[in-house]
Amino acid sequence: MSDAAPRALLIGATGLVGQAVARCGHALPLTLLARRPVEAGASHRAVTADPGEWAEIIAAERPGILISCLGTTIRQAGSQEAFRAVDHDLLLACARAAKVAGTAHMIAVSSVGAAAHSANFYLRTKGEVEEALRALNFLRLDLMRPGLLIGDRRGPKRIGEGLAMLAAPLTDALLHGSLRRYRSIPAETVARAIVAAASLAAPGQFVHENDAMQQLAD
Repeated sequence: MSDAAPRALLIGATGLVGQAVARCGHALPLTLLARRPVEAGASHRAVTADPGEWAEIIAAERPGILISCLGTTIRQAGSQEAFRAVDHDLLLACARAAKVAGTAHMIAVSSVGAAAHSANFYLRTKGEVEEALRALNFLRLDLMRPGLLIGDRRGPKRIGEGLAMLAAPLTDALLHGSLRRYRSIPAETVARAIVAAASLAAPGQFVHENDAMQQLAD
């Protein structure tokens, strides 16, 4: 890895966006930290470990950039508590370990509509995570807020998501102005936006919704 490029570590490498980051991030050598084996490719290295060990591994790796593409659903997790254990507890444990280890830059995939005071459990959890990440005061924090993610998801099919993908072209055409942020977006576009954000050095906290991610990806 070039001395000019901060070392980056990715959690959530087995998900739709995480896989896309690994595919398109050749210019950003990554450590892929996952709970099951993943294909690292020539530019990356993979570390397989139980999620309970991730914080310790991150502390030892001391990455310059931590990228989180962690994300599940309540249906997949089995309960709200199990969902929160991944999307909130595990993500923040990794972020805190990175911050203590000296990581300057974090990039996290959140969700359009994330708000800590939302009545929707999913969006409230995402909003609470965003607030906690802001409070950690990374030198730079990039929050990606995609709408419906379009792509070929490996593993169990999500029926509702599949139907939403089919309807996306019509739904997107109806979303204009401030509603554009709710349009669907290819996982590959989000991944390219993440890789682009990793090269940005200006300090601060930045939220990227649909149009902003499209611009970064281009």
